[in-house]
Amino acid sequence: MKERVMKTFVYLAGAMALGLASPVSAKVEAMSEQGFVTEDTALIAATPRQVWLALIKPGEWWNDAHTWSGDASNMTLVPSAGGCFCEKVPGEGDIPLDGSVQHAVVVQAVPDKALRLRGGLGPLQAVPATGVLTITLTPVDGGTEVKWEYNVGGAMNFPMEAVSLAVDGVMSEQLNGLRDHLGGLDTEIQDDEVEAPAVPIDEEE
Repeated sequence: MKERVMKTFVYLAGAMALGLASPVSAKVEAMSEQGFVTEDTALIAATPRQVWLALIKPGEWWNDAHTWSGDASNMTLVPSAGGCFCEKVPGEGDIPLDGSVQHAVVVQAVPDKALRLRGGLGPLQAVPATGVLTITLTPVDGGTEVKWEYNVGGAMNFPMEAVSLAVDGVMSEQLNGLRDHLGGLDTEIQDDEVEAPAVPIDEEE
């Protein structure tokens, strides 16, 4: 399982390093033995109110590939302190009962301005590490600048360089989804140079 997770992480990091059709500015802002901080920014052709209303409905733009159920429409977010960014996992076969996943908990919600969640997203849920995702909305000419900062810390048992770049790639992919859902501004954001991870995909095997 760990090997498969790392292969997925490194694949995504490599795609980001090659700059594959991403309208999002992305970078690993900081990294240490204790954790890392990723920062991703996009320009969206919608008002802060329109972006906020879409942001709190992740089932409409989150990538199905980064869900536990395989279907982003099962994801919900309650935009108030203590609210759950959760996902229903429909039962099937011999287990018809639905399951559920808590991706993160809302710790701050300021409509049209900021949303902050605490939790280990994706595979980080299975390790002691946790993260704080801060999403800020800033009005600009013709739309809204959306900035995602994910601050991760704690034991995670993954090569730090590879996992930080890969998590940044996944964060950028979701921000891409939000941007594409609403439409992007013509103004382009210059991507910072992102180096490919030094860890080969088979090192963990």
